Amino acid sequence: MSAPADQPLAPPWIAAQVPGLIRQRGHAWLVQGPAGLGHYPLALSLASAWLCEQPGPQGACGTCPSCHSIAVRTHADLRVLMPETHLLDLGWPLGEKAQQEIDDKARKPSREIRVDAVRETVEFCQRTNARNRGKVVIVFPAEDMNLVTANALLKTLEEPPGDTRFVLATQAAHRLLPTIRSRCMVHTLSWPTAGESAAWLSAQGVAANQAGGLLRASGGRPALALHMAQSGQDAAAWSRFPRAMAAGDVLAVKDWSGAQLVDALQKLCHDLCALAVGAPPRYFEPADLPPPPTREHLRGLGAWDQSLRQTRQVVDHPWNAGLMAEALVSAAKIALLAARTGLANSARRTSTVD
Repeated sequence: MSAPADQPLAPPWIAAQVPGLIRQRGHAWLVQGPAGLGHYPLALSLASAWLCEQPGPQGACGTCPSCHSIAVRTHADLRVLMPETHLLDLGWPLGEKAQQEIDDKARKPSREIRVDAVRETVEFCQRTNARNRGKVVIVFPAEDMNLVTANALLKTLEEPPGDTRFVLATQAAHRLLPTIRSRCMVHTLSWPTAGESAAWLSAQGVAANQAGGLLRASGGRPALALHMAQSGQDAAAWSRFPRAMAAGDVLAVKDWSGAQLVDALQKLCHDLCALAVGAPPRYFEPADLPPPPTREHLRGLGAWDQSLRQTRQVVDHPWNAGLMAEALVSAAKIALLAARTGLANSARRTSTVD
């Protein structure tokens, strides 16, 4: 499957999933799996294969006028239904009304899929296709539809007019309405091998001495590892993070955003909980972590995790960044100190009994 210069090839683990999907019949696919595995590239690869004028067994040809139109974001038979923030990040045009409202500063780009966009999509589905290859609607992230927008799309998803196909991609399938899920064929994204991930990151310009650490930090999800690299995160700094938090070192995260810090703390908490029950850590090397807590400390770690979950819901609010970092690092130090103190107390009790 080739592609024009302005449309990069899909990652190899994504390209390998396309042939099996396009051989199956059905008007709607639900692509699901954890974030960072390539939901959007797979959805776009499917849409390209369905609309391609010279498709092959591997998918779209990448060179016909239809493929070029998709690459330059102008295909008349492709509708991309996303939050406006995603559309702008990925280079897709907004609707005329939405663009005017944002240009006039009447409102900011939406972080969820708006009901107006869904209604425009329903109207798009009812129009005659332009290139005689049917029409395609991509919905991503599908969980960003609220109850109103999901219900507005439901009837069209169930019985799309003409030769219209849907591909919904989600990182949180449990948040979708059951009526949405039941109308789609489901595909769970495949995980890439470590070699595929490392090779792809190298092709994206990530240095070899960074790729391994960032893949570890992302839980093995290459798209997230690339995002971390592009955000300026460093593999060596990630390795030092647990001990910096144990020491209450705010300066170690002075350049991190609130969202990055909360995400890293949740991963640290996860790995400590894993160690407490005898499981291997996922996001940090064992040598980077403090001494493992015991099952006795799971309640305290659980309370810390719950606090981090609550903070994550409001982390994008306009807080004072410095004060927020200090509060989060202080809470982390207390949680880690409690586990370490508990270990010391346990050792003393054991010694006394002996």
